[in-house]
Amino acid sequence: MNKTILILTDGMADDQLPELGEKTPVEYANTPNMDWIATEGACGTFLTLPDGYPTSSDVANMSVLGYDPARHYTGRGPLEALSQGIEMGADDSAWRCNLVYADGDILVDYSGGHIDNVDAKILMEDLGSEFNCDEFTFYPGVSYRNILMLHGDQFSTNIEYEKPDASQGKRIKDLLLKPADNSPAAKFTADFLNDLMYKTRSFLENHPVNKKRTHSANMIWPWSPGKKPQLPSFRKKYGNVSGAIISAVDVIFGLGKCLGLEMIKVPGATGFIDTNYEGKADAAVKALDHYDFVYLHVEAVDECSHLGDLDLKIKAIEDIDKRMIGRVREKLAGRDITYAVLPDHPVPVKRRIHTRDPVPFAISGKHIQKDGCKYFSEIEAKHGTLGYLTGDSLMKLILNCRK
Repeated sequence: MNKTILILTDGMADDQLPELGEKTPVEYANTPNMDWIATEGACGTFLTLPDGYPTSSDVANMSVLGYDPARHYTGRGPLEALSQGIEMGADDSAWRCNLVYADGDILVDYSGGHIDNVDAKILMEDLGSEFNCDEFTFYPGVSYRNILMLHGDQFSTNIEYEKPDASQGKRIKDLLLKPADNSPAAKFTADFLNDLMYKTRSFLENHPVNKKRTHSANMIWPWSPGKKPQLPSFRKKYGNVSGAIISAVDVIFGLGKCLGLEMIKVPGATGFIDTNYEGKADAAVKALDHYDFVYLHVEAVDECSHLGDLDLKIKAIEDIDKRMIGRVREKLAGRDITYAVLPDHPVPVKRRIHTRDPVPFAISGKHIQKDGCKYFSEIEAKHGTLGYLTGDSLMKLILNCRK
């Protein structure tokens, strides 16, 4: 088969904005390489966040890769734990554990001021030294994205939680964990973790790392729990297609690891606007020498959207287009390559939260007939001949897979 690269621009889809002349950020931005994929191929829209599941990137990327959340979703925590190589026993449950900034009873910042890896690791390791016990363990991850593992069958994963990036500016007491059923385990778990959030807060607030920071990472935020996931391999699902995944964040690597995709970590890939775009592009080109399919995930636009920074979002989109996609195209010029580009979900910059709207996609390749789309955007994609897709139909179309 020919080689295929999918560029996943996390959180790029948005609304039409008056200040941009009723264009969306990706329409307004200078994106000649995304536009090339659209004009040389065809466009459509795809549902990544079905009703009944969290509006989170684990669900969205699982959908893009063609795996039905109704059959396979277990929560974000265990995917990130798997990426880090953390062993999970049958009675363990893994929770994503954000480091957040709270001011009094208000959740101000889901990312603890976009804490860097060095400071975050110090905080998480010191939390572990102070609080780890037979019942739970803290693990450092990437920046504010960390892991809390609960040990024992006394804990439940059937808990109602609030996503921190969708809860900024709200009262913490209105956001606390709640049991999702009437079981003693669910009530015990919610009470236990709510208590742990407050117990650890004074420790974090008085930590030397936070004393020097304007927006301190002064509270933990456990959410999206689950048990160890079991998913069929990508190679088996798509007719022996080999694949690799490139990202900066554990949730994407964890998903890739579950599917048997090779994890490629790029030095300087940060998950923010200072990421190593060129390094990720070069890694993707090199990976195509060994694999049929490369999933190239970039987080920066999502973070700008959650910040509500329109100018920064446009800059991130343009950097991805020029420094990453353009570099990939230049290095692969003349080769038989199928390109696909899409966001995993929208994050409207004015609302700063994930939404369930279908996302635009574009595919170019020898098996794709041009449909006359003039550029890549949310609006133009609705007129594309590839239509509205769900389930694994998008991935099968990208891979030209009839299995």
